[in-house]
Formats: sequence, C-alpha cells, structure tokens
Amino acid sequence: MEFLANVIVAGQYAAAMAVFAGILTTIGQGNIAGKAIESMARQPEARGSINTAMIISLAMAETNGIYGLVIALLLLFANPLVNLFIAQIPG
Repeated sequence: MEFLANVIVAGQYAAAMAVFAGILTTIGQGNIAGKAIESMARQPEARGSINTAMIISLAMAETNGIYGLVIALLLLFANPLVNLFIAQIPG
C-alpha cells in the first residue's frame, strides 16, 4: 500500500510540473505578443507578415499549454499506473 501511495504522490508532482508548463506558456505568449507589437511599431510596412508570424507562434505556444493541461488531468484522474498497482494488490 505504501508503494501505491508513492505512485499517487509522484503523479501529483508530475501534474504540478505540467501545470507549471502552462504557466510558462502564458509568460512566453506575452513575450511573443510584446515583441510582435514592438516590431510592428518599428516597421509598420511589415505589419502583415509580422502579424501572421505572431499568430502562428501564439498557436504553437498555446498547444504546449493545452498538452500540459491534458497531461495533468490524465495524471490526476486517470493515472494508468494506479490502476495497474491496484490490480496487483492481493485480496
């Protein structure tokens, strides 16, 4: 039973790290948007290409946050290791 508790705690730590990845994604998106706005202010004639690159970059950064959320939810509510160890407990 103690090993099962360790597996659950390890899953919770991993979920916390996945949520931390989502927080870092938000910071990265802020940097992307800020630099794009700064670039558009310096070169207004390149606004279209900068805007396109910014939207693509934001979409790619957002997928990282979504993956972190999905992994965190899987580890908290559908951890396959917990079910594996529960099946091996006698009784």
